[in-house]
Amino acid sequence: MIRRLARAVLGLALMGSLAATGLTAARIARDPALTPFTEAAADEIRAASDRAMARHAPPEAILARLAKRLAEEPPNPVAVEALAELAAEQGLTLPPDTAARLEELREETLWEDAAGCLACLWDAVSCSLSAELLCQAPMVLTPAGDVAGLARAGQAWASGAEVDRVDLTLSTVGLGATAAVLVSGGSSATVKVGAGLLRMAHRMRLLSPPLARLVTRTAATAVDWARLPAVRSTGDMAGLLRPEALRPMAEVAEGLGRIGARLPPAQTLHLLRHVDDAADARRFAAATEALGPRTVVRVEMLGKTRFLRATLRWSDATRALMASLAALLASATGLLMGAAQSLGLRLLRRLA
Repeated sequence: MIRRLARAVLGLALMGSLAATGLTAARIARDPALTPFTEAAADEIRAASDRAMARHAPPEAILARLAKRLAEEPPNPVAVEALAELAAEQGLTLPPDTAARLEELREETLWEDAAGCLACLWDAVSCSLSAELLCQAPMVLTPAGDVAGLARAGQAWASGAEVDRVDLTLSTVGLGATAAVLVSGGSSATVKVGAGLLRMAHRMRLLSPPLARLVTRTAATAVDWARLPAVRSTGDMAGLLRPEALRPMAEVAEGLGRIGARLPPAQTLHLLRHVDDAADARRFAAATEALGPRTVVRVEMLGKTRFLRATLRWSDATRALMASLAALLASATGLLMGAAQSLGLRLLRRLA
């Protein structure tokens, strides 16, 4: 009697677990917004990245990475300084050759910086991620840079040269971000800053190949280019934007704007090399808001994939599904063990 009651209870538990599992799985399948992972909170990102750094960034790895970055030609000053600061924070002693190369890099003359600054002002392609970038940033990241972008496009159009559609589209977004704000969900100021950073990265050729393809494709479809000859003002240009087609670029700009609110332009553009799409921009933005300037060195030591893993956690729906599966497995195991016990007792009675 007790065994039958136990089997009945286990059977009911199995049926309940099976039903809960089925309902959760159906809910996930029906709703595209329900995904296995969701964005982690700031404290979760900090804790996860701390664990990853403890596991994958021992002192010898930090020194090796710094030496490798210093050996590059030209060295990346953003990465080098981030690694040097991390080594100093941990009290690491730099090998003599590494220390000498670091000092040499830091002792570049003001005249060299000035020459680089002038070249950067003339042509953004010649900019590097160093103090030279500061020569471009004050103009490019303001409405003056957007106006300059429109002027470049107008000059190219008048002379019969090819118009840089990406530069023109981002300049238009920067001047009148209303359409981009509507489709991205960000604030006007955030989208404008992000569009300026994206335009600067495009002109400096810092975009990753996937992101370069995304902005090129978006620029081709987000503007009514056939009506361009009739444009007489910035307001006319803004009227050529197709908000829905602009969405992919606007979402990337919104994420970059969030990063730019926490980091200087040089560090933001350094991170932009790792951004392939709007999802990457959004996750890097969440990490930057949680980690601040430490973001750069953690990406440097962990790599993009491992670093971005810290920005995600299991979604509530996935946890519910896993709990249902665990209960289902426990119920099924209990029934199988009960059946095996009953079968064993019957065999023993027959043998007796």
